[in-house]
Amino acid sequence: MPFLVLSNVSKSFGPPEARTEVLRDVSLTVEKGEFVAIVGYSGAGKTTLLNMVSGLLRPDSGSVTLNDLEITGPGPDRGVVFQNYSLLPWMTVAENIALAVDQLFPNWSASKRAQHVDHHIAMVNLSHARDRRPSELSGGMRQRVSVARALAMEPQILLLDEPLGALDALTRATLQDEISRICLESGKTVLLITNDPDEGILMADRIIPLSAGPGAILGPAIAVDLARPRDRKALNHDPRFKSLRSQIVSWLLGPGGRPAVSVSRKLVLPDIEPEDLDQPRPMIGGRRAPRRRSEERRETVELPS
Repeated sequence: MPFLVLSNVSKSFGPPEARTEVLRDVSLTVEKGEFVAIVGYSGAGKTTLLNMVSGLLRPDSGSVTLNDLEITGPGPDRGVVFQNYSLLPWMTVAENIALAVDQLFPNWSASKRAQHVDHHIAMVNLSHARDRRPSELSGGMRQRVSVARALAMEPQILLLDEPLGALDALTRATLQDEISRICLESGKTVLLITNDPDEGILMADRIIPLSAGPGAILGPAIAVDLARPRDRKALNHDPRFKSLRSQIVSWLLGPGGRPAVSVSRKLVLPDIEPEDLDQPRPMIGGRRAPRRRSEERRETVELPS
């Protein structure tokens, strides 16, 4: 039975007289323990879709359910990793994670909560930086803290909102491997939002492309039938990897692409004529002034016979 279900979900923004439809009749099912990636254009509505799953937005029509319960607002059963880290700058790594743990598990003893925090810090390989503040961490380390905090909440589903989009290529590759490893070991259900088809193929069990907006729709689901763990170097030479990438890109550039737009407009040519350098011209600021049509005058001159 599906674990996460979106049924005919639509969402628009703007005043009633000028609404912009972002998502149109989106339906999606995710099985328990499955890693699904939504791949699409920037600005197409991927984050809007994720925000409805997290409960930060309500759909205009349709429904979103998790484990047979309708989502009507944010809750600890959904752990979100944002693109901008969302860490409190005056707190250390351990304190940022402990803030979530203390709120969700107040009945645990202090020692059990501390052990839980340390376990998740070690899970993302940040034990050496547990007492540093976000300003003392690199972008990749901050994102590891965000992942650890989300996992420490013990959510039913992990929502990743382009968490690696702001990182450099090498750090991004490292974190892709780390997040894949952690999710595989924990068995969490994961919904990833990304605009990188290669990232989706590397990390996910199934990829669903999202068309360009407005009124974005989901395309056909594509199963990633590649063995785990996945070696990015080997994948570059794998015919199946190339085939999957081709399917995703072909749909995004074809049926899911932006429609061609024709624009007609009047072109006004500049009021400039080629200059005859043999003719004297007035000087402006030490430079020869340009010849303009509007400056031309016709005169009739009578010459004595």
